[in-house]
Amino acid sequence: MLWALSFTLPMMTAVQEASARIGLVTGEGLAAIIRKRYGAAFVIGCAVLLGIANTINVGADIAGMAAAARLIVPVVPQWIAGAVFAMVILGLEVWVGYDRYSSMLKWLAVAMLAYPIVALISSVHWGTVVTSTIIPHPRLDWSYVFILTAVLGTTISPYLFFWEASQEVEDVEHIRQRRRLVSKRRLTRKMRVDNAAGMIMSNLIAWFVMIVAAAVLNAHGITNVNSAADVAKALEPLVKSFPDAGFIAGAIFAVGIIGLGALAVPVLAGAASYAFSEAFGWNRGLDRSVREAPAFYAVIAVAIVIGLAITLTGINPIQLLVWSAVINGIVAAPLVIVVGRIASDRGLMGQHRSGKVSNVLVSLTAVAMGLCALATIVGLVFK
Repeated sequence: MLWALSFTLPMMTAVQEASARIGLVTGEGLAAIIRKRYGAAFVIGCAVLLGIANTINVGADIAGMAAAARLIVPVVPQWIAGAVFAMVILGLEVWVGYDRYSSMLKWLAVAMLAYPIVALISSVHWGTVVTSTIIPHPRLDWSYVFILTAVLGTTISPYLFFWEASQEVEDVEHIRQRRRLVSKRRLTRKMRVDNAAGMIMSNLIAWFVMIVAAAVLNAHGITNVNSAADVAKALEPLVKSFPDAGFIAGAIFAVGIIGLGALAVPVLAGAASYAFSEAFGWNRGLDRSVREAPAFYAVIAVAIVIGLAITLTGINPIQLLVWSAVINGIVAAPLVIVVGRIASDRGLMGQHRSGKVSNVLVSLTAVAMGLCALATIVGLVFK
């Protein structure tokens, strides 16, 4: 399925840029604008679905972090490791200032390098990889479409729309607080560069994750894993590029799971909180204190606590991740249409509205995701 990432990169870039543009130009989050344009019922429904998918994802990430930690420190019970990670992340998100917290999240992104490192020290047929990336070869059976919807829902995910728009609002507010005069044209240019770099990096990491899964695990008959930690354990006997390569690959993968979980959980919980807060008109923002925005932080806390509770049920976190991704893929289709219409609205966005290329890409994204979502729902109903 590597070919899919050749399409998700331009589509994801266009949708995320449109979301960021809305926040930067209007000074309001995406949910707040949607509420004004399409009514409270629509945005609350989206927020509820987003909250469900994100909370499931939070649970899966915490479970993965806990299992990975046990590979490094086996004596610690998994439920204790999960509780510690959840409470530390919640404490940082609630009590650490916005500037320090955002810089910490940026450094955590270094953990993504774990995946290309593992791929590069594994035995991979790179000619096959390049061919599979360039030449599309989709299948029309339902299971393939189901996973394709999950891939789209993971990369072009609704929570990222809300998170990026809200972060642009907070970044602009910080610039104003520092009494710096920066034109919207300059801010838009910087946003586009940052967005493009981020989307290239995220799709590149997804590419390496798929390579490790297919060329190392699947190629050796390992097709059923219960957690990302199982992947780390499975890598050790399979990677034989040099002495101790398997142990190094497994350890790097485990550390990557913990780092990326620490990066993903606060963003997932925060995105859900932004959506709910903007939908209901609550005070919001990571730059505000708990006293200033109690409901905003309460949603974050609830998402993380319920996510932790999910991990204690013993449900397979990999299955949770797949189903949350499919839910995101289905929810994203109508939201992409809404984001595209708002970002191209001359009356609201003025001279900073999205251009023709962006509008075409957003429209193609909506069509592709809509068709996959429809096929997935039909398959689930009549399977």
